[in-house]
Amino acid sequence: MSHFSTLRTKISNAETLTSSLLSLGIEVKNDADVRGYNGQRLRADIVAVLEGEYDLGWSRNADGSFDLIADLWGVAKKHNQTELINSINQKYAVTQTLNDVKQRGLQNANVKLVLK
Repeated sequence: MSHFSTLRTKISNAETLTSSLLSLGIEVKNDADVRGYNGQRLRADIVAVLEGEYDLGWSRNADGSFDLIADLWGVAKKHNQTELINSINQKYAVTQTLNDVKQRGLQNANVKLVLK
């Protein structure tokens, strides 16, 4: 019986996800196994290698978005999974927004990002 959960996300840019994870101090592997309960492994496009025996992974869907794949029970043994996933999502959103602004030729503009 698999302990892995798959959660739909709004993440669609692999480079932004990778840079967001790295800036949070999380090791990243591409096309690697996500570690789960009792040595179970599941392949993912991007893997956040976490301290302990469990990881977070993201696999691309046909529509270009990524699903989050993880043994959430196992991740919660060592990490506050809600805070961890929220911090990754927040970092991704901020980074992607700033990248979008730069692509539109506004590199020298003052950008004020309000998070609620």
